[in-house]
Amino acid sequence: MPEIQQNTLYLTTPASYVARDHLTLQVEVPVYPDDLAPEERTRDKAKDWRKLSVPIHHLESICAFGPVTISPPALDLCWEHGVAVNYLNEWGRLHARMTGVADTSVTLRRAQFRAADDPARCAAIARQMIAGKLQNARNSLLRAARESEISNLKSQLTEATDALARQIEDLGRWAPAELAAPGALDTLRGAEGMAAVAYFGAFNGLLKQQQAGFAFTTRSRRPPRDRINCLLSFLYALVRHDCVSALTSIGLDPFVGFLHAERPNRPALALDLMEEFRPWLADRLAVTLINRQQVGPDDFRLREGGAVEFTDAGRKRVITAYQQRKQETLNHPLLDQNLRIAQLPFVQARVLARHLRCDIADYLPFVPK
Repeated sequence: MPEIQQNTLYLTTPASYVARDHLTLQVEVPVYPDDLAPEERTRDKAKDWRKLSVPIHHLESICAFGPVTISPPALDLCWEHGVAVNYLNEWGRLHARMTGVADTSVTLRRAQFRAADDPARCAAIARQMIAGKLQNARNSLLRAARESEISNLKSQLTEATDALARQIEDLGRWAPAELAAPGALDTLRGAEGMAAVAYFGAFNGLLKQQQAGFAFTTRSRRPPRDRINCLLSFLYALVRHDCVSALTSIGLDPFVGFLHAERPNRPALALDLMEEFRPWLADRLAVTLINRQQVGPDDFRLREGGAVEFTDAGRKRVITAYQQRKQETLNHPLLDQNLRIAQLPFVQARVLARHLRCDIADYLPFVPK
């Protein structure tokens, strides 16, 4: 399989500007006074500018967070070379994705749409995705339990892993007739929700440092209400972007999913695909950054209304760590190959495409050894 390069340009500073110079993107990033409030950061308040040249053939996509401007000629260059431009808010919620005319497989999309209209196939694919997510979540908790020397904490983690094991066993007992029964998909979603409660109920047990500053109580988003939720939501947004890119690159529609309900501007299939990546990629990276004190309370700020957001320095630190993490390699059990983590969403998108074409009987989620 040819190597897949995935280089993403992240624009996180307000009022950044991207222009075109032949086959190169010229990026201007403003430098603001440290004491300038985020809402006041406009081009006229910059004290200096950092400039960067990026050849277009080095890029796969661009992620623009907040008020960032990309000139029409620069957009045209991106579309000519298949570089997707993603506009997100400060918390990483996708607002728009701009690409050139798609060069994709019509037959594959037709197979995807037929499967999405078939409740039994939706339930079958959703079950596999949920099972992969739960197994990866359980593996993370098992690892933490093995490393814990505190009996109460070890007991809490073991209780959560046992609950997840029961959910995984229940998923394995579903017969084809049960998957085709009315309401099967809602039942599977309910099982996934109960497993998430057990997993996040033990999430504090993964933290060995900075427990006071990153105490986890409950999952909150749009906006996140504490530091750990802010960190998790931002990492999920980065993984979601990579899943959208992977699905689009092989011809699948990222907005037509099987597990997540379809809504306007919701990349349901990307949310489906990223489920198996959440525990071992996003959650584990968040825990590592906290335990190694690579991010701290000072990397966040509280906004009016109770929302928590990153500082510019904190956001850049997390993006750097995520990009470095994606260069590490893992063995893919199905292919029996060592692949960069950046390649895995593309591989799993291809596995899903093979299932939709009926080349393989079931979708096989990625579970690292």
